[in-house]
This record gives sequence, structure tokens and C-alpha cells, in this order.
Amino acid sequence: MKIFTTETIRQIGEASIKAEGISTLDMVEREAAAAAYEIMSRWRPSKRIYIFAGPGNNGADALAVSRLLHDQGYKPTTYLFNTRNSHLTAACSVNRERLLQVEGADFNEIERTFEPPELTADDVVVDGLFGTGLSAPLTGGYKSLVQLFNESEAFVVSLDIPSGLFGEWNTGNDRRYVVKASLTLCYQYPRLSFYFAENAEHIGEVVMLDLDLNKDGELRPQSDFYLIERRQAKRQIVARDPYTQKYDYGTVLLVAGSYGMMGAAVLAARGAMRAGAGLVTVHAPRCGYDVIQTAVPEALFEPDESQLVSSLIETKRRYSVVAIGPGISTSPETVDAIDVFLKRHKGRIILDADALNCISMRPQLLNCIPRGSIITPSAIEFDRLFGHHDTDEERLKKAIDMSRRRDLTIVLKGHHTMTVRPNGKVFINDSGNAGMSTAGSGDVLTGVIAGLLAQGYASDTAVVLAVYIHGLAGDLAAEEHSEFGVMAGDIADGIGRAFRALSR
Repeated sequence: MKIFTTETIRQIGEASIKAEGISTLDMVEREAAAAAYEIMSRWRPSKRIYIFAGPGNNGADALAVSRLLHDQGYKPTTYLFNTRNSHLTAACSVNRERLLQVEGADFNEIERTFEPPELTADDVVVDGLFGTGLSAPLTGGYKSLVQLFNESEAFVVSLDIPSGLFGEWNTGNDRRYVVKASLTLCYQYPRLSFYFAENAEHIGEVVMLDLDLNKDGELRPQSDFYLIERRQAKRQIVARDPYTQKYDYGTVLLVAGSYGMMGAAVLAARGAMRAGAGLVTVHAPRCGYDVIQTAVPEALFEPDESQLVSSLIETKRRYSVVAIGPGISTSPETVDAIDVFLKRHKGRIILDADALNCISMRPQLLNCIPRGSIITPSAIEFDRLFGHHDTDEERLKKAIDMSRRRDLTIVLKGHHTMTVRPNGKVFINDSGNAGMSTAGSGDVLTGVIAGLLAQGYASDTAVVLAVYIHGLAGDLAAEEHSEFGVMAGDIADGIGRAFRALSR
């Protein structure tokens, strides 16, 4: 699914209105009907509901919702903030008149002073102050209104987007004056800002309301941002030819593990094997021999010269893909080994975890990462490489720049893991859960990426598909163990089941 900018969504709406031969008022009615239906499906008419409408089209939606709720026996209290008197949009003005004609409607138009109601935990607040057209932080009395909502214990429902939040980038916005919605009823398309961790407390639960917009018509919208869902991931899976053997599915060299961290190597190897790699070789210090041969007997073991850490990384034979990093430590010998390897190796590689930490200790090594490679940093690892960032939004902007300049695919791991390609395209993952925030989860992901690449999947496809399957395996594990009980080994065990679930 494409994630469009606010401007593109506006253009799609205008194109739909033109293509269907309807008016803006008709579109407002469609939006309000979808929102009112969702509200009515959650609460009975006896529920106390307060509706707050701003002077724009988001306010028009809120007024229309109020009228539709009245029609179904609800008794909402509605406030329209018309503080500049007669500066309502046309749609808002018409819906004001329509609500005034509803017998018994508790309607209050605020032009100057406002006596706020006492909001309790038993109340529902419908936030229709401002939508995605907002381009500057809230000011004046609207800041006080947001504080009223946020400091109350009421259940807050925001129409389209929480008031005060911008649809894409919120750098420079003051989040103190952004509504903290319990539920966001978003029209047709998700907004990019919904996928940044710093905005989570403002978004709450998100329900997408299908308005049946004409997506093509006169406009064929493009986007640099995509949400990867099950149907997109399913289309990428290539069925296996029954007349094949292991070498048809590629070979992986996995440089992983060190004394005390051989579990990382085990998890990465299992991820690669479960993802379908034909042959996996683990390069690790000699202390890891018994561990690998016992825990992953399907994998080959290549001993390093060192007993405790990897001190010499060489590709003694040709491999389909080389992945380096899980649990290798940041010992001086390993940093030197990474240094030498990066300066000699020319082909694409996957760099994760401690490999990235080693590079951050010698920043000049960033220039030695082969073009076309894949790096999979967590937020902490990303900041070690590219400097401190306060928000996920800042990291994504930096990742887009670094990916393009260095010709790297960057996998920003998080709740919505984001895969950034050198062409500026960003793929946001929709699978996974909080239970995956556990040691070793990223090691499994490295293995899955390597396993898909080894089989011949194009780099762009392999990474995005691996991230989705990894998240789906985590979802399957959470179904069995709960989010509290998920361990990385459960995720590795679920990779095969995730493929099966997608193939159904």
C-alpha cells in the first residue's frame, strides 16, 4: 500500500470528487458517515459524547458526525469554535446550518469565551478541530483545548488525524500541543507520521475508514513510501522447483559469535536455514565448535584462528552471500579483522550488530562498505554510526540521505521496521509485535535476509520480504507464548510456519 503525502491525498480527493461528479459536501458526508458508524459500533446512545469542531473541513466532518449521531438517538454535546466569526469553510458553514436545524441538538458556537465541560473517564471526546491541512503548530486557545483533552481521562477519538499533528514530518512541531488520541479514525490512507515511535502516544489505535476514493481516475499518484502488508509479501514468494538440490538455493557464510555470545550465531544460522538457504557455513572462534555442531547440526563450521573471537575473516571459497556481525564482539582483534576484510572484499555483504559497532569505532570504515550492501542497525547502532538523533523521524531522514549517498540498503529496526533503498523508496513493515523486543531477534532477521539472498531473490525483494516474514514469525510466536513469553528461538522456529501462512 502506498503511503501518500497530505498534498497527494488532497489531490486524490479532488480527483475523486470530479470523477464521481459529486461535491465537497458529499465527500464530507461520506467521511462523517464512516466515522459515525465506527463510533456507534463502539458505544451505545446512552454514552456521553462531546464533539469539538474547528472552522475547517475537519470541523465540517465533526458537525456532520454530530447530526448523524442525533439521527440514531445519540445526544452529543457539540462545540464549534468560530473565534474569527464567519471564517468557516463553506462545508463547515453548511454543516453548521444543518445541525442547527436538528431538533434538540445541544449545539454551542464559541466566538469568544468558552466554559469547558468537566471531562471524565466515562466520556468520549470527538476531536474534529484540525485535520491534515494544518501546517503550523497550534496557537492560542487551541493549545488550551488540547491540554484539556490530554489532561482529562476521557476516551479521545480523532477524525482523520489528531489535531496538531502533521501528516508527514513533525520536526519543529510542539508535541505538547498535539492531541493524544485513544482512537484515530483515518480516512482511506495512513499517514507517514503514524509510523514514528515518538508519535505513538498521539495516535492510539488506528482504524482506516474506506471512503472508496477513485485512486486512478485523472490522477495516478506516486509515492516514495509503502506499507508492506500480507498480500504484498505473499506475491514475492517464489515456489520451489521440485527438481533441485541444495546448491540451487545458495550458500551463506555467516561470521557470527564469540566467547559468551555463541547464541547469536546459532540464531542467525537457524534463521538462514529456516528461510531456505541451501548451505550455511558459520565462521566463529574455535570455542564455538561444539555449540554450532550441537545446536545447528545442519550448518558447517569454519574455525577462526582465535579461540575466543573472530580475528581473521576470509572468504576461502565463493559464497552466494556473506553476513557479518551477530555476537562477534568489539574486541580489538575483531575490529582489526573487520577493517582488513572491508578493505579487501568487493562484493555485497550484510552487516549487523557488532559489525556495525566495530565500524562505528573506526568511522572511516563507512567508506569501505561495498556498494549495494545491506546494514541492519537498531536505533542505538544507527546513532553510533551516523550521530545522535532525537526521533525516529530524524533517523529516517538521515537514513534516506545515507542510503542514497553510500548506495546502501538500510534496515532501520523497530516496531515498524523501515527498509530504505538507495533510490529513496522506503518500505514500512506491518508485521511483528512488542514481544520481539528480545535478545537475539535481530540475529534471526540477519539470517533470514541472508537465506533469501542466497536463493537468488533480488536484494530489494529479499530484504523487504525477510523483514515481513520475521515479523510474522514473531506474531505466530506471540500467539503461542504471549508477547511476554516470546524468545528469539521461538521466532527462528516460526520462520517456516510464517512461509506456510503466507502461502495459504
